[in-house]
Amino acid sequence: MTRNLYPTILRGLLVTSAMSVTLLASAQKFVCGPPEVNEAGAIQLEAKSIFSASTSGFDLNSQPEVMNGFCSSNQPFFFSVALPEGSYRVTVEFGSSRPSDTTVRAEARRLMAEHVVTTASDPATRIFDVNLRTPQIGADVHRQVKLKAREVGNLDWDGKLTLEFNGDHPSIHSIAIEPVRETTIYLAGDSTVVDQDLEPWAAWGQMLPRFFAPGVVIANHAESGETIRSFNGELRLEKIMSLIQPGDYLLLQFGHNDQKPNAVSPADYKALLIAAIAKTRAMGATPILVTSMNRRTFDSAGKITDSLAPYPQTMREVAAAQQVALIDLNAMSKTLFEAMGPNLAMKAFMHYPAKSFPHQDQAISDDTHFNSYGAYELARCVVRGMREAKLPLVEFLRPDAAAFDPARPDPQPLFHLPATPIPMKSADVTKTPQI
Repeated sequence: MTRNLYPTILRGLLVTSAMSVTLLASAQKFVCGPPEVNEAGAIQLEAKSIFSASTSGFDLNSQPEVMNGFCSSNQPFFFSVALPEGSYRVTVEFGSSRPSDTTVRAEARRLMAEHVVTTASDPATRIFDVNLRTPQIGADVHRQVKLKAREVGNLDWDGKLTLEFNGDHPSIHSIAIEPVRETTIYLAGDSTVVDQDLEPWAAWGQMLPRFFAPGVVIANHAESGETIRSFNGELRLEKIMSLIQPGDYLLLQFGHNDQKPNAVSPADYKALLIAAIAKTRAMGATPILVTSMNRRTFDSAGKITDSLAPYPQTMREVAAAQQVALIDLNAMSKTLFEAMGPNLAMKAFMHYPAKSFPHQDQAISDDTHFNSYGAYELARCVVRGMREAKLPLVEFLRPDAAAFDPARPDPQPLFHLPATPIPMKSADVTKTPQI
């Protein structure tokens, strides 16, 4: 079976720069049906291959058809394998005997591959890197991140790698997984950055992996409701510092919750940013500050009003004084939302009538949080900010991560990502991000 390798494979594996990429041992390959001659040692997947604590397989009550060397379904399906904390290179061979359009997410809905279109005569291969983490900090089993109730059992913290295959007749032939040690981009932030695990919520941090080729991995440690102070107090920053290595990056975005009454004063916000910058630099890593995006607050002239003052400006001043790269998402989002206008911007935020999604008994009217379209556009802004800052990590952007102008957003009617099935767990989706 001949397959076309994704054109960024060599770009991801053979880049010569300050970033190091080291493949480790213990690769595993899982094949739909009997392995072919060139797939010796691969583990055969059958329809009855169901994930358990001791067995890799299909997960979350999904079970594709396995036939003629392909795993295919008219519904989304999930595959999980138990793995230790670390980063992993995943190679997926797509295709089947009929046309297929497959989107891949990892863990708690991190976008990895978007609309991989195949036919019987034109299969495809995609390669991407996924980061796994556990709550434990260092060698002390008693020192752990203080998880919120919504995080317990969340796919980001559960000791396994989970892949979601979704779209129009999602179909694959094989999955290869190999440990990798490489440059890591850590994300610290709130619900506008976090891996939102339930439709229809989304945040830019979970969209960011889609734009990077192998060689850089995204480790999104953001969590809903966080201020920069609570992120420290819940040992989330300590967790990052226990993992971060020379050459890595830490993106920090806080502000939405810091401004709440009695949360974090501008003076404390400044001091905590400076402390996080110092800790990151002490580890040989590079801090990057990201100003918080605007809310959907328009004046009568159709201009965004500033609902976050003085926190974005404080961050700008800290970046200048500390000589830290700044991604001014606040400024870019103003341009983006004004280009959309008050009415079309609703399509980027969480505005849905009741009963639009399972477990949604009330209408959602939220001008702070985003759906997949809004999160995707903001991720494109973040990538633009990386380019403007001339960060070395932009060498690892995928070839199709095209330049983006916030004044010309992608047309919303043309945007589509298949919805992740909701009830992996029962929840009122109107309240999830605020917990």
